[in-house]
Amino acid sequence: MKSAVETLNPTRVRLTVEVPFEELKPSLDAAYKKINQQVTVPGFRKGKIPARVIDQRFGRAAVLEEAVNDALPRFYTQAVDENKIDVLGQPDIDGLEGVERIADGGDLSFTAEVDVRPEITLPEFSGIEVEVDAIVVTDEDVEETLTQLRDRFASVNTVERAAADGDIVVIDLEAKVDGEVPEDGTATGITYAIGSGQLLDGIDEAVIGLEAGGTATFTTELKGGSAQGKESEVTVTVTTVQEKELPALDDDFAQLASEFDTLDELKDDSRKRLVRMKEFDQATQAQEKVLDKLMELVDMPYPEKLLADEVQTRRHNLEHHQLPQMGLDIEGYLKVQEKTAEEFDAELVAQAQKGIKTQFVLDAIAAKEELAVSQEELTEHLLRRAAGSGLTPDQFAQQVVEGGQVPLLVGEVVRGKALAVVVESAKVTDSEGNAVDFDDDEDEETVEAAAETVAEVVDGEQAEDTEA
Repeated sequence: MKSAVETLNPTRVRLTVEVPFEELKPSLDAAYKKINQQVTVPGFRKGKIPARVIDQRFGRAAVLEEAVNDALPRFYTQAVDENKIDVLGQPDIDGLEGVERIADGGDLSFTAEVDVRPEITLPEFSGIEVEVDAIVVTDEDVEETLTQLRDRFASVNTVERAAADGDIVVIDLEAKVDGEVPEDGTATGITYAIGSGQLLDGIDEAVIGLEAGGTATFTTELKGGSAQGKESEVTVTVTTVQEKELPALDDDFAQLASEFDTLDELKDDSRKRLVRMKEFDQATQAQEKVLDKLMELVDMPYPEKLLADEVQTRRHNLEHHQLPQMGLDIEGYLKVQEKTAEEFDAELVAQAQKGIKTQFVLDAIAAKEELAVSQEELTEHLLRRAAGSGLTPDQFAQQVVEGGQVPLLVGEVVRGKALAVVVESAKVTDSEGNAVDFDDDEDEETVEAAAETVAEVVDGEQAEDTEA
């Protein structure tokens, strides 16, 4: 086999491949054998039909097509390897000019156009400077944490008074759309915490001030059901008003809610936990800002077909997965985001470009630094991804293996390690002017956080900041 490569542009090449008949003959023999097992000819046993009879009964073209389909991937892969091309996606095959000549012992020739990774010039990482939030934990922060903990141990008592913000009410609802109650337009015995924002817009204002047996009507847009998205007149009836009673903040509570004996110990532990959370948030902020700076320092062309496919994938995921879960269609999304269709398209392209560039640049860094992924790191990443998928680790792992997704997970981890290398080399200061040191790029949490940061950019979550 002979092959040659022609550079069409920085991200696309054309391979020209010529295959002598001798190298194609094994595939031709295999084609005859396969067809032999699939067809029946009177007078011959299955599998024992002569090649000339197959040609006469089913046509030489069918055999040639089967042989070429079998051989083409192998010769294409061989040509890619011989020319050391880092290909992206599937090739466009053309010019199978030798197919008709195979019958006479002629050669097979074809061309394959395919996207390739662009050459990337990496910048000096130490020149990157970013500022992150300082780690500050106030007494108010600690008190808020303790209040949330007390809320988990609160008791609920029925009261004979009007409902107020923070109370819990049991309510019945009836919704009318255009004066008619939909089939699923009523609900009874709903428990609702006033101020939680977890039901309908306008319901807090409607129920505050009502005692048990009180009724109010308000207009709102329905968030679910058969009339989802439609304006409705909703009647709410309060059947019960309850108030929370928080436990006293003392040593007894500390013993009830934790492993500590005193309130002071519980407060000290709460402060330490808040510091660790803010340290993690600070590291994530540094990773995001360093990644943005790194992308600004790199110029690269984008493979046209890969970019078009990525834009289409992101659009499909948004329209068919993310938005339906939020009760929106694309028109509703644009309305909430206050964007035109043209602005949305431009944003989609920009995000796809950022995802592709992030992947390529961090892959280049990983190759330069000779970064590898251990089994322990891959397992840790798999466990974290499983936790966010709603599946058990075993179920998620099975899904990953069956779907051929293991290389994708490996890629996420190695890119996280590459980003950790860049962050380590960059100059990071907090908002108070203090230097922030991220010098342990092998720390599991640091690498895993970086992997998640990169995955969000590469995979894309278009609707993550949208409120339904």
